[in-house]
Amino acid sequence: MRHLLDTQSLSREDALRILDVAEDMSDTQSREIKKLPTLRGKTVVNLFFEDSTRTRISFEAAAKRLSADVINFAAKGSSVSKGESLQDTAQTLQAIGADAVVVRHGASGAPRTLATSGWISAGVVNAGDGTHEHPTQALLDAFTIRKRTFGADSRGRDLAGIRVTVVGDVLHSRVARSNVWLLHTLGAEVTLVGPPTLLPQNVSMWPVTVEYDLDRAIAAAPDALMMLRIQSERMHAAYFPNEREYSRRWGLDPERLAQLPGATMVMHPGPMNRGLEISAAAADSPRSTVLEQVANGVAVRMAVLYLLLAGERPGDEREDLS
Repeated sequence: MRHLLDTQSLSREDALRILDVAEDMSDTQSREIKKLPTLRGKTVVNLFFEDSTRTRISFEAAAKRLSADVINFAAKGSSVSKGESLQDTAQTLQAIGADAVVVRHGASGAPRTLATSGWISAGVVNAGDGTHEHPTQALLDAFTIRKRTFGADSRGRDLAGIRVTVVGDVLHSRVARSNVWLLHTLGAEVTLVGPPTLLPQNVSMWPVTVEYDLDRAIAAAPDALMMLRIQSERMHAAYFPNEREYSRRWGLDPERLAQLPGATMVMHPGPMNRGLEISAAAADSPRSTVLEQVANGVAVRMAVLYLLLAGERPGDEREDLS
């Protein structure tokens, strides 16, 4: 069985394979006819136990552009809301013949449970599990950084020497965790910035540098500045005095935007809290990659589904992605 469950266990070779296939997929999306016949006859199920807009639509677009049949399953309004277990849901998907299951779940580890339980034979893609990981978001972020940095010469290149600064609510961010491991694997230098209360206790075990002063981090001239959403829905305590204070100390306001070196790109995984962690001026500036990240997400997820369900490029051996 093939799965993509995290980036921590993803090898450099496999990460570059996904990014390079995503380059091929991206090229097809500039054509008049964007649809490929690659996954015709395959069934992809989007199994979302948490709300999502960008990720679910992105996976749906990716599967449809590869000609797969897509079934969208939302926990709200389904038997899950009546108490159906993950096992029973998985066995239902097995019975209808799902070839791949893209799962988002509020519990960390749920996709791995689904992949290793024996309940289902389909490939499993983690679309975000609790505060654990969100591997395809990290892949599309790496793809975006690589594309902005190297342009047409991106294929086969890692991110050695690229400096990425991740700012904000790292504690609750599965995006940050996936990015830390993937960027490190690809050779990038990662700095985490935020209030001590929003950094994990075990961050000293991560391959990162920690900084608490955003202005000092900006002065170090990062190649990419990734602003994280404040995840109020996961907060059950006061992690900072108030939103105004947070924005003043760790928000990317117009003044800080003006201090950024000319080549620094501004990233955000979305959805954005405009005026809190990022200003409208920063989100809409030419250095912002926010919409590029959304577009690149389709190509990256096409690559992941292709590698899981159709194998490697002709002549290459098919291997697990995790």
